[in-house]
Amino acid sequence: MRILIADDHPIVASGCRTVLADEPDIVFLEAPDAESAERTFSAEHPDICLIDINLPTVSGFELARRVLAKDPQARIIMFSMNDDPVYVGRAIEVGAKGFVSKTGDPQDLVEAIREVAKGGVYLPSALARSVAFAGPTVARNPLSKLNAREMEILRLLGSGKSLSEIAWMVHSPYKTVANTSAIIRQKLGVRSSAELVRFAIESGLS
Repeated sequence: MRILIADDHPIVASGCRTVLADEPDIVFLEAPDAESAERTFSAEHPDICLIDINLPTVSGFELARRVLAKDPQARIIMFSMNDDPVYVGRAIEVGAKGFVSKTGDPQDLVEAIREVAKGGVYLPSALARSVAFAGPTVARNPLSKLNAREMEILRLLGSGKSLSEIAWMVHSPYKTVANTSAIIRQKLGVRSSAELVRFAIESGLS
């Protein structure tokens, strides 16, 4: 089984290899950003993609979208330091088959890979419970109003990217990105682009 690890921290990739050392016949492929991960996926066709949400260029959500556009049957597990139910929900929305918290039990990663490799889906039990009972909490989180693409554009705005740069990064026309930015402002009740950038920073997206 070949596993593509998309994460910009070498220590995380090393940790994954250590956790999975006892699993038979695993070959690891590594990529530090979405662009190299996309190229590796196209060239190597890994059995499973383990994708960090917080990649240095576009996010893991955008990478997952691109991978699934190339192969709708791709098996993706998202993992992140952030286990907020909103993020879990967006991972499922983009087509991930599993979600694992980096702060959770390392055995969760092993179980996720085993289950997703069989064609199943996986959430750690504690995370599944938090998602199942997070209705009121999620509703109070303004980010819950945004879909994965809107969160991606908001994150890039918060990191200082212009609409033109974002359009190039997410492979969308400028007009589409500008319209999406306006929709985000409306959903969040934000009046200006500057306020939108501040919201993204304060929300920890950038």
